Amino acid sequence: MKKVILSFLIAFVAIAANAQNLYVGGSLSILHDDKSDVTQFGIAPEIGYNFNEKWAIGGEISYLHLKNDDVKGNAFSIAPYVRFTFYQNDLIRLFIDGQVGFSTSKVEDEDSENGFAIGLKPGIAFRLSDNFSAIAKYGFLGYRDEYRGSSVSGLDLSSQDLSIGFIYEF
Repeated sequence: MKKVILSFLIAFVAIAANAQNLYVGGSLSILHDDKSDVTQFGIAPEIGYNFNEKWAIGGEISYLHLKNDDVKGNAFSIAPYVRFTFYQNDLIRLFIDGQVGFSTSKVEDEDSENGFAIGLKPGIAFRLSDNFSAIAKYGFLGYRDEYRGSSVSGLDLSSQDLSIGFIYEF
């Protein structure tokens, strides 16, 4: 176990030493539905490393809090990915993330649920400056276990799979 932690530490230091290929960013979501009196807050920071113009590796950690009059809940997930950029010009970059995700959620007075997902998530990045990009991801093609109470596979294009955020490249 110590060797694994030491290996990750050495890899992180090597990446940090070559920071021009490092990127950080994430997304933030706030939602309030007056009709059902539901408030939802989410944050999802992201970090990654560009190997070249086509390939990157990274990960996203997300936290979601849900509250209404009767119920409070929290969810946490971690999703490492490999990113392949299949089109790029001076303004936009089209990519697809190959992702493996693990999650846990807990609703007040209920048992916690754990799940995982493996699949593809397409995205687009709009270059706003040399280092700053707006980013959007939409959809999921793959398999999810314990997703909204069941196991599903296939293509999901629901609004819950829309993520809008930013990336800062060093």
